[in-house]
Parts: sequence; C-alpha cells; structure tokens
Amino acid sequence: MNIKVCGITEMKQLQQLDGLDIDFAGLIFYKESPRYIGDKISKTELKKADLDIKKVGVFVNPEMIDVLDAIDDYGLEVVQLHGDESPEMCEDLSSEVEVIKAFRVTDGVDIDELVAPYDAVCDYYLFDTGGLKETFGGTGQQFDWTILTKAKIEKPFFLSGGIGVEDAVRIKAFKHPDYFGVDINSRFEKEPGVKDMGLVLQFKQGLKR
Repeated sequence: MNIKVCGITEMKQLQQLDGLDIDFAGLIFYKESPRYIGDKISKTELKKADLDIKKVGVFVNPEMIDVLDAIDDYGLEVVQLHGDESPEMCEDLSSEVEVIKAFRVTDGVDIDELVAPYDAVCDYYLFDTGGLKETFGGTGQQFDWTILTKAKIEKPFFLSGGIGVEDAVRIKAFKHPDYFGVDINSRFEKEPGVKDMGLVLQFKQGLKR
C-alpha cells in the first residue's frame, strides 16, 4: 500500500515523511490553495536533498513552461495534474517525469469512459471528489468507492478525498486489481500545510494491522 501525503510546505516535514518511509509527498503549485508552496521551501535545498520519497508537484490547468520550470527548480520526480489538462499535455510531460492525472468523481460517472483518453499517456490516476474549492480548500468529502470496483481502469490509481485515520480499516478492505495507494491531506493537519506526523504514523500502522 503506497501512501501519498499532499500539501507539504516545510522541508523538515518532508524529511520526517521520508523517515517514516512514506512513498510520495505532494507540493501544491496552485496559488489559490492554502497549501500553496510559494517560497516556503528553498528550491535549491529541495533539489539537492537526498530523499527516497518521491516529490510530486500538484498543478491545476498550468502553462507547460511553468510545470517544466518547477520540475527543474525543485527536482520533481512526479507531476499531478488536477484540472482539465489534455492528454497531449500529459504525454509531453511523461517524457520528463511520471504523471498522475487526477479525476473528480461525481454520481453516475462512467469511470472507464472518463479515463480512456489518458490510458496511453499517464503513469497513474487519482480519483477525488468535489471541485477545486473542496479539494484544495481542505473540505474534501469521500465519494462512493464502489464506483471504482465496477470499473476496469487498468492503470495504477490512488484513492483520495476526505480520508482520515479512522478510514484505515475501510481502505484495507477496498479491493481492485489496479489499486495502488492512498492520498491523504487535510485530515492529517494541525493547520493548512502543517501535518500532524503522529496521525500519519498512526494511519500507516493502521494499514499494516
């Protein structure tokens, strides 16, 4: 079970996640988010850091040049696209880094139809709920995960949206051949952008039980 902790804004916390053997850390480059990375972490320090955790840049409808600059400036290994980015953009970026394409799941949506245009151009999918305000404002709610169990998908994917410590049992029980990991954020915070490492550790241990 891979764990991605999103909304990191402190170098110390990134190092702590690495120490906990967390797999992915999300750095948000969406200016409207209270977890916007801005100048909160030194680009040089982050790029030079010797970390096993994969650094994921999270973007919403960005200009291509801005993503490429961030990849270079911060040493990003993965890019997560959370807006209406085209398959062509995903394909172009996939020659530089791994690409996660995020999708907002709504009632009645055909998951396989939703992801089909991106099948050949992404490395992972991420399924979330709500609009940008809910996702990046920290009020994300959970969607009905059974929607995914009925879909083929055929790409490693992350579950996201309103997941907390108490969901470890449900997450362990969720089954799909392409289920790759879980994305956590606002429900593991002391304040926006500052994680409670005790909760992260508790969640990680809960997945092992």
